[in-house]
Amino acid sequence: MSGHSKWHNIAAKKGKTDAQRGKIYTKLGREILIAVKAGGPDPASNSKLRDVIAKCKANNMPNDNIERSIKKAAGDGEATNYEELTYEGYGPNGVAILIETATDNRNRTAGEVRHILDKFGGNLGTNGSVSWMFDKKGIIIIEKASSKLSEEDLMMEVLEAGAENMEVDEEFYEIETTPETFSQVREYFESKGIEYLEAEIKMVPQNYIELDEDGAKKMGLIIEKLEDNDDVQEIWHNWQE
Repeated sequence: MSGHSKWHNIAAKKGKTDAQRGKIYTKLGREILIAVKAGGPDPASNSKLRDVIAKCKANNMPNDNIERSIKKAAGDGEATNYEELTYEGYGPNGVAILIETATDNRNRTAGEVRHILDKFGGNLGTNGSVSWMFDKKGIIIIEKASSKLSEEDLMMEVLEAGAENMEVDEEFYEIETTPETFSQVREYFESKGIEYLEAEIKMVPQNYIELDEDGAKKMGLIIEKLEDNDDVQEIWHNWQE
């Protein structure tokens, strides 16, 4: 659940191991908890929860897990209150990194994030130090092989749905929306039976930085260690993998 290096990460998501999927489901369960606490357990009246459920389904999270997480969040059994915090920092060669967390102990999380960055050639920045290098966008990915529509017909649907743009790769279509119209566009596709591989709000880099072999190794370790951290929900960066 990291980065936005275009098509590379899309293909990589399809080959997750069971252990990786288990960790992703745990993080998604925490997103469900936060969404339910903020807007209630009914997806019909909670747009944030609808978006999280769509993200869960795109990550092949079983419906039973989704429903169990919603019920747990709505009941009295979940006493933990999580705070959403975003840390900003740098990797090797000035790569910009945004780290979204959900934590019940901000001191622990800040210390662990700082330690990971410092250990592999990065450093923690101040609020606003790198966020200006990213644009918040709704991104919907459709796999060409599973699409029932031609590129021209899909473009017509994209325009009708109110999306901003569509980019085309050999394997994928990437539809871009504003954060405000993301739910509307995603739900339009669902109503039309248009299947997507991925649908979520992302922090999209304005430009990318290439790294040499040593820098790439260190950046890969930063991402790996951050993803292994239970408090880290998402990692956005501008490393051109």
